[in-house]
Amino acid sequence: MKIIILGAGQVGATLAENLASEANDITVVDTDRFRLRALQDRLDIRTIHGNASYPDILKQAGGIDADMLIAVTNSDEINMVACQISHALFRTPTKIARVRSPAYDGDDDGKTNPLFGGKTAFNIDQIIRPEQLVTEAIFQHQIRKFLERHGDAHLTTINGVPGLDTLYGTQRLPTHAGGDGFFYALLVKSEPTNNGVSA
Repeated sequence: MKIIILGAGQVGATLAENLASEANDITVVDTDRFRLRALQDRLDIRTIHGNASYPDILKQAGGIDADMLIAVTNSDEINMVACQISHALFRTPTKIARVRSPAYDGDDDGKTNPLFGGKTAFNIDQIIRPEQLVTEAIFQHQIRKFLERHGDAHLTTINGVPGLDTLYGTQRLPTHAGGDGFFYALLVKSEPTNNGVSA
């Protein structure tokens, strides 16, 4: 598979290492010549020095016949624009972008974000948010630990309630979005109802 990775930082370098070991044809694009040289010295990959959202750089990287573009630079905007250009000029089948800023999140109504997908939006097949994945993993770990200590319980989340973190069983947990950057999870011991089913 021919894969272009935009960004030679920690995420891009790790992707290049893992994907190159699977006999893929990997090209990494970055503006940092030192990072590119370090990657090329230890991996069987191709590197291109330049701005990842420039059409001529994407063409040099093999955009014309790439199977996948993975945009993981440290700039959300470069990642989004590179995916759009890759779609518009080369019809790259799969485009993945790291978008870290909550400013690009969809509405709070749970609907799909209108910025991504569709005819009038950025054509990105998959959005990745490493920070969100880490936060979710920490949250799941905390829930498991609570359940180990307290047995059968259920979870209620309440956003933006001042002073809620002083209540028993409540945890103030970080999130990438929201007013103060946190949400509140109230862990409540389940009580059996009159028919023996937990509430």
